Amino acid sequence: MPVLRLLKLHIPQSEIHWWLETGLVPLLADDPDLTGIIPFHRKRWGAPLRWTEIYGSVREMRRKRFDWAIDLQGLARSGIFTWLANAHVNIGLGDNREGAHAAYDLLAPSMSFGTHAVDRYLSVLPILGVPVHQDFKWLPDRPLVSAQVQEKWKPNSARWVALLPGARWLNKRWPVQNFAQLTRRVLSLSPDLKIAIIGSKDDQMLGAEISQVDKERCVDLTGKTSLLEMIEWIRLSELVITNDTGPMHVAAALKRPIIALFGPTNPDATGPYGQRQNVIQVSNLPCVPCLKDYCSFKEPLACLHGITAQLVYERARGILLNGALI
Repeated sequence: MPVLRLLKLHIPQSEIHWWLETGLVPLLADDPDLTGIIPFHRKRWGAPLRWTEIYGSVREMRRKRFDWAIDLQGLARSGIFTWLANAHVNIGLGDNREGAHAAYDLLAPSMSFGTHAVDRYLSVLPILGVPVHQDFKWLPDRPLVSAQVQEKWKPNSARWVALLPGARWLNKRWPVQNFAQLTRRVLSLSPDLKIAIIGSKDDQMLGAEISQVDKERCVDLTGKTSLLEMIEWIRLSELVITNDTGPMHVAAALKRPIIALFGPTNPDATGPYGQRQNVIQVSNLPCVPCLKDYCSFKEPLACLHGITAQLVYERARGILLNGALI
């Protein structure tokens, strides 16, 4: 998103297209800085019968006759499709993998280990003559979606705290019992506080358990919002308490105060951008960060169990009563 914003700011006459996984298309549909989206179906493309779709996607890209093709993923698959786009110049990250560099004409400088992903992506801009700064809005307002949220759930003027208890890796999930304990303590701070539990259909069991704490003041939104409605719920939240998951990055983009609970992953590289100080991680274990999607430590999930509900509550209390520095 920052790369898109800065490209358009610096080259306002540019026509920018995004090659994007189908499930994320709603996030960028009607984006004011995009000319178009070229969708691809990642899960379907593994089947040979679907390879005609790949051919069609490549043909559509080539018809655009792009001047630049910028690959911010830096893997073999994205490198191949960058090359197939047949742009005049191909640009890639310096720390690409899987031989993707063979597809590029220009390489951004390699970044040091632990550099945040956003800064890695931004590294392509200076070699294109585009200045890097923070004077842009990551996610523009969507008044129609905001009105839909108001009509469907009537959040009104309550002070909302958003909880994001899910994560794609099971060993990224802070125990749901801890989220429930935290909810009880946060609600005790003020009668005008309410809890919005946000997640996908896969998180519905988590949402149901947490919402049992107080069904009047907890709204279980797991599996009930569209992607854009989820963004608006995060936008109106006073605080977001989250595992290491995709919506955490939405909260960071919206500059909402975050408490991010990290276990096996590296918050320096993939934590909430601009809010590294708001990450809680048990760092005195020899395995942290292991960067694995399973736990093999002698004390299973010790990195997450070591984060107590009381510790998170004290951090949340300070933000909700005193405000947060972002």
